[in-house]
Amino acid sequence: MIHFLTTGGTIDKVYFDATSEYEVGPPHVAEVLREGNATFDHTIEAVLAKDSLDLTDSDRASIRRHVESCPGDRVIITHGTDTMVETARSLSGIPGKTIVLTGAMQPAGFKTSDAEFNLGVAIGAVQALPPGVYIAMNGQIFDPARVRKNRELKRFVPIESATSE
Repeated sequence: MIHFLTTGGTIDKVYFDATSEYEVGPPHVAEVLREGNATFDHTIEAVLAKDSLDLTDSDRASIRRHVESCPGDRVIITHGTDTMVETARSLSGIPGKTIVLTGAMQPAGFKTSDAEFNLGVAIGAVQALPPGVYIAMNGQIFDPARVRKNRELKRFVPIESATSE
């Protein structure tokens, strides 16, 4: 069983019209799983609906409590990309659980979104990796202690190569 926790972020943003800003909408995970014909057991729990830039230490503590108390040992957290690394680092040390954070650079509702791809990578990763905390973005699995978001490249990069790009 995989337990999904949704926290908002770009993956769940919606665009109403040409004069509005993006707003965090309902979680898209169920729709992506249904459209992808997913056959594994899973649950989905909406924890927050925030842009990750608005997350507080209290929000991160709440996410941690949800992870610690959720059923099973495989957890995927959908999260905004701007502070995903901070949240992943705040989850270190939770014993016996494989935790994978993922998100999207474009909302899941956009045709050119990376949401489905990133969720697919996260689903494979959470089933194959040993207990620990990971980030699944851009077709790669990262250690949260050794990655950052590169806004110019619109992707995550290992810290050791981040300065050379």
